[in-house]
Amino acid sequence: MVTFLSGGTGTPKLLWGADAVFPREETTVVANTGDDVEIGGLLVCPDVDTVLFERADLIDRDRWWGIAGDTERTHEAMADLAERLGTSDGPHYLPDGRQTDGRRIARWRRFAAVPPFMTLGDRDRAIHGVRTSLLDQGYSLTEVTRRLADAFDLRVDLLPMSDDPVASIVHTPDGGMHFQEYWVAERGAPAVESVEFRGGEDAAPTDAVLTALDDPVVVGPSNPITSVGPILALDGVRDALEETPVVAVSPFVGDQVFSGPADDLMRAEGYDPSTAGLAEAYPFADAFVLDSADDTELDRPVVRTDTEMNDRADASRVARAVHEALEAVR
Repeated sequence: MVTFLSGGTGTPKLLWGADAVFPREETTVVANTGDDVEIGGLLVCPDVDTVLFERADLIDRDRWWGIAGDTERTHEAMADLAERLGTSDGPHYLPDGRQTDGRRIARWRRFAAVPPFMTLGDRDRAIHGVRTSLLDQGYSLTEVTRRLADAFDLRVDLLPMSDDPVASIVHTPDGGMHFQEYWVAERGAPAVESVEFRGGEDAAPTDAVLTALDDPVVVGPSNPITSVGPILALDGVRDALEETPVVAVSPFVGDQVFSGPADDLMRAEGYDPSTAGLAEAYPFADAFVLDSADDTELDRPVVRTDTEMNDRADASRVARAVHEALEAVR
């Protein structure tokens, strides 16, 4: 049995090749929900859905989000409406009072439907509609996610990190903004002062997540701050990781990040944006998988390989390195 901590695109890419060494039926994936947003009343869970679509072999592997071949007619119609309504200067948050009103799981991340600052395909949007309807029927996010996983025959246990709301808020000189506004709407342009996991102090990992953390854990090459950080912010998670073998795959090659805003976010949170900084951020990790070109010296075991993942063969190679590292620390 093995458990992956997943967020963004790094860990889903690793899962692409994980079948080479980790049987699906013995694999659990705990997905970040700090990036979740409610748009026009629909709860969107980007990091959960990236795993859902990847394991169902539906994901657009050019973009590493959304469903391959999906149409975007609803998105285009909403963008047209935004222009006609004069509301294309978004994204628009719902008023402060509405942020903590209604559906609790969506707190602090409620956006108006127009303008549609995130591109949602039509099939993708249908899943968000089903998810939201099931939540409104009284199912927990964990139960909804398992039902969706069963519907797509995932054969892995896909778990949201919590059934409680946690929102990743990026603080900039102009104020705080939800991570999706920062990264999708603003393209990561604003300077970052700090990152807040709003609600994290009151949120709890589910019993299913804590049980999964009894197994050896793989932290994929996801953004350490906004992809993995919200999971680590939950009470009891770091303690659980201290008690089980943990292997982390670096999203850096030395001081160069593969993709995304991890360097700016690491720096804002007081870590060097590098593999050395990653090791400081992950004191619970027993071993690391680093790129062959990364000569960082760490105080823990290291397995090196080419960690760039452009196809399934690449991902399988990295997965085998992860397996080797786990065997060394079990």
